[in-house]
Amino acid sequence: MHTGKIGVTTENIFPIIKKFLYSDHEIFLRELISNAIDATQKLKTLASVGEYTGELGDLTVDVKVNKKKKTITISDKGIGMTAEEIEKYINQIAFSGAEEFLEKYKNQTNAIIGHFGLGFYSSFMVSDKVEIITKSYKDNSTAVQWTCDGTPDYSIVEVDKEERGTEIVLHINDESKEFLEDSKIDELLKKYCRYLPVPITFGTEKEWKDGKEVDTKKA
Repeated sequence: MHTGKIGVTTENIFPIIKKFLYSDHEIFLRELISNAIDATQKLKTLASVGEYTGELGDLTVDVKVNKKKKTITISDKGIGMTAEEIEKYINQIAFSGAEEFLEKYKNQTNAIIGHFGLGFYSSFMVSDKVEIITKSYKDNSTAVQWTCDGTPDYSIVEVDKEERGTEIVLHINDESKEFLEDSKIDELLKKYCRYLPVPITFGTEKEWKDGKEVDTKKA
């Protein structure tokens, strides 16, 4: 197990996310799905130039809600990450000069996210804890799980995961329970994710029976 603290001046990150992005907190789903699509497209690109020679298989991005556990999980089958890549892309955030940053971007939510690469960290607007479970497409990669509870402290442990790709598990906080409703997630997917180059699945299959739509309980 490996533990550490995130990036540079990270004691400033979470209060800023909570305070200045909270009014737009629904964007977390758009940002996480965008990351999943990006990871998938990168794998397709590597395959097209011969740098990945394995089977692509089903590249669908999957969104699941577990109301009992109060979690939302976004899963992809893209390039995944190694422990070293998590250190580089998740833990090392170029986020210094907080005062200047606040003055320049406090009224520009999208600028905050885009300028500082905070798309992933928007997940903490709605979560008490976030987990990343990921395995790289690279040969002989070891799957790892990154966990953070909304402080600069994180942990990374090796885990069992057979397939390449990444799962982001959000443990939804009490103020954001509306996102545990299927209807809300469905609304956001239609709003933000209608025209994407990779298919997205959510919920369970439905079919018409006896003149009405019923849940088949099949994912």
